[in-house]
Amino acid sequence: MEKIRKGIPGFGALLVALAILILNISLIIQSASAPANPPAVEILFIALGFIAIVVVLKGLIIVQPNYAVVLTFFGKYVGTVKENGLLFVNPLFTQQKVNLRSQSLESAKLKVNDKMGNPIEIAAVILWQIQDTYKVVFDVVSFSQYMINQSEAAIRHLASTCPYDNIEDEHAPVTLRDGGEKVTQLMENELNERLAKAGIIITEARISHLAYSPEIAGAMLQRQQATAIVAARTKIVEGAVGMVEMALELLSKKQIVELDEDKKASMVSNLMVVLCGEKAATPVLNTGTLYQ
Repeated sequence: MEKIRKGIPGFGALLVALAILILNISLIIQSASAPANPPAVEILFIALGFIAIVVVLKGLIIVQPNYAVVLTFFGKYVGTVKENGLLFVNPLFTQQKVNLRSQSLESAKLKVNDKMGNPIEIAAVILWQIQDTYKVVFDVVSFSQYMINQSEAAIRHLASTCPYDNIEDEHAPVTLRDGGEKVTQLMENELNERLAKAGIIITEARISHLAYSPEIAGAMLQRQQATAIVAARTKIVEGAVGMVEMALELLSKKQIVELDEDKKASMVSNLMVVLCGEKAATPVLNTGTLYQ
């Protein structure tokens, strides 16, 4: 469990180290100007002064904004310093800096199977930040490698639980291609659950690359085109039937011409050809009757 520890302002300790240094320099000057050998007491004071300076400087730490320093005492965790500035802590503490800034990770392009078994390529961009310094330093061996491995596992699991699109599964609640914010939320929840053990929080995760694998990309493209063509043709036929129905109704209502069943069938056939054809129809003039 992370424990926040406050350090002593370090400028006072820095002034103490500076004062000791000045005192040592003055003792050295006095000893050098003395005609005889300097007393052993002065040499001892000079040595102790330099040791004190080293000890004081060892206890000084500089904590930058969005950084923290994890402190341990002979293997025991004693706390984390998050206060910024020049601080003084126990010189015997072991110090380890931890970056608390928001960082970005772009996963490699992973080849996985979606829910329907189709091979796809998927990658994601993940924004993450260290939340618990104790877990990051002591609960995992290498949090950066742990982050990469767990992120890839989460992306693979997400891809295997959702279809690529709704062509094969029309009733799929979420698809990778059209899921949008739902897919993003699922990915963030999955990553936060996996990375909570390492004290890492995911602030945002989005799919950066999504495509069928090259070996089936051509076939899937043809399938999508065929589906689009069928859907377009369906709309065209529906519209054409409505227009034919409206034309027959208006002709009958305004009594412009009396049509028997054969003439109606011929008119419907001609109108459907004109309305549903891909090319402009070529008119043919009939100078006789319908039956000639």
